[in-house]
Amino acid sequence: MKNERELRHELAVSAAKEMMRVARTAPKAKGMDLIEIGLCDTKEELELLAATMETMYESNGFKFFLRDAGNIREAEAVVLIGTREQTLGLNCAYCGAPTCAEKGADAPCAFNSIDVGIAVGSACATAARLHVDTRVMYSAGSAAQRLGWPVADCRNVIAIPVAAASKNPFFDRKPKENKA
Repeated sequence: MKNERELRHELAVSAAKEMMRVARTAPKAKGMDLIEIGLCDTKEELELLAATMETMYESNGFKFFLRDAGNIREAEAVVLIGTREQTLGLNCAYCGAPTCAEKGADAPCAFNSIDVGIAVGSACATAARLHVDTRVMYSAGSAAQRLGWPVADCRNVIAIPVAAASKNPFFDRKPKENKA
């Protein structure tokens, strides 16, 4: 006989994997699949992500990086969704340039960013259906991007920590102070 508490990590990771599947099948602009999806599900990976967020706080001063690092340590897994950068040749001007050819290298293609948003929305809808706790985090996504996760050339990475707790650890959060 296994108690649910013994299976909690396995169940949360199973839900995270389902979120990954749904993110992959989400609609993409022009049918071009530039999305990259990763999974952190070990204590070592989660700790590295949280520590990177704390290091980033030292340079950016955003206190929510500290608070969110604590949340990452409470997660069972983190789903990462980002995009490889590639213009789609639509000349839509959403990026601010009149044509794709005139877009600066640092400006993201709006459709790449929209595809990440659609994939994140699909993953979070699945998490809600599976009744696991989540929160969408730019901070953890930025740290993952710094680490080269899910792949080295990803941009616009968004993180979704996943937990299966009696109370959602990602809400009713208090700001953290740097202990240094």
